[in-house]
Amino acid sequence: MGFDLGEVLIRRKTIQERVRELAFDIGSAYGDMDLVLIGVLKGAVVFLSDLIRELPVSITTELDFLAVTSYGPSTESSGVVRIIKDLDININGRNVIIVEDIVDTGLTLSYLVSILREREPEMLEICSLLDKPSRRKTEIDIAFKGFEIPDEFVVGYGLDYSGRWRNLPEIHTLKKRD
Repeated sequence: MGFDLGEVLIRRKTIQERVRELAFDIGSAYGDMDLVLIGVLKGAVVFLSDLIRELPVSITTELDFLAVTSYGPSTESSGVVRIIKDLDININGRNVIIVEDIVDTGLTLSYLVSILREREPEMLEICSLLDKPSRRKTEIDIAFKGFEIPDEFVVGYGLDYSGRWRNLPEIHTLKKRD
């Protein structure tokens, strides 16, 4: 059984407006602080790219990336998180924001937060484009949240299903093929 592209859940213009608002919120919260933005690969790349360009110039940013997997070729998280690519920079004593595409069960992000807290950053916050609280299995504090969405598997704007549909400028649902 495969999947086809479903309806548009969030339009391009709405995403752009919300990314600007999130950047403003981060700028208001952190003024002229130095921040390390950690993008969770691969899904958060598009969001992080747009977000960083909207941040106030008073904020000095450094970028790094983590690559993790918990899905494989499925629409359900396996619950087993593996780090595929670790950070290149030391975050000890730094102000860190994890930039994520979507928080679903929260298991992956909870694992990442615990791993990163062991590295003793000064501050560690989460910014996620999408939040799916109906699927949450663990408590996650999202400081900067883009959109709350229903329990639908979504693609586009960096999110994929088995490597497909990351390039879509809008966020779509997937529908099962009959």
